[in-house]
Amino acid sequence: MVEGRVRIISEVLAALRPEFPDVTISKLRFLESQGLIHPKRNTSGYREFSDPDLERIRFILAEQRDNFLPLKVIKSKLTAWERGETPAGTLNINGALEPSTAWLNSDEMCRAAGLTRPELKALLEHDVLWTTADERGRDRFDALQLPVAEAARRLLAAGLEPRHLRSLRLSAGRTRELLIGLTAPLLRHPNPASRARAAEVLGECVAAAASLNAALLRSELTGWLGSEA
Repeated sequence: MVEGRVRIISEVLAALRPEFPDVTISKLRFLESQGLIHPKRNTSGYREFSDPDLERIRFILAEQRDNFLPLKVIKSKLTAWERGETPAGTLNINGALEPSTAWLNSDEMCRAAGLTRPELKALLEHDVLWTTADERGRDRFDALQLPVAEAARRLLAAGLEPRHLRSLRLSAGRTRELLIGLTAPLLRHPNPASRARAAEVLGECVAAAASLNAALLRSELTGWLGSEA
């Protein structure tokens, strides 16, 4: 594969932000710590990213944003890509829900999502984020919450408060109950194929529900703007 142009991390951010405005240095370092990207280091110790590295990051960010895939699934897709099993950019989308195997402590969550400690604490207090205890009783975040934290940071930056975001969490909970009811018949069957199908259906419905919510909001807010003109 042709390496092409070599970029330092600030140039990578500049190239990515038109499409992914929330990407940060901390997010790139987090992806590196999870083994999803492997930038080289120059003689001064600075990270250097080739064109294939940039393409890889775009793929990861798009999978997180558009398909809500956990890092474990994205990593498996990247492995298939590296083996040449599927051309880059045309990997089959598998939206099946899978449990996360990656965890973040509070400092890692703040760095990866761009949150301050007080913001993280407030999001926990208002049940927008939540923690579980590891085997030593220490609080940790499932990595699937990282997109939640990143989206919350954007809304906080726009002027909303953590207490406002609680209503969005409650709305997600109502959607969750609807989708659980939809797939309950599949989950009653003990065979693995039924459970795998339930995961696929839930994954597809999560993406569809997110698209529906975004489309409804855009339509209603555009109408409001027109009425106020």
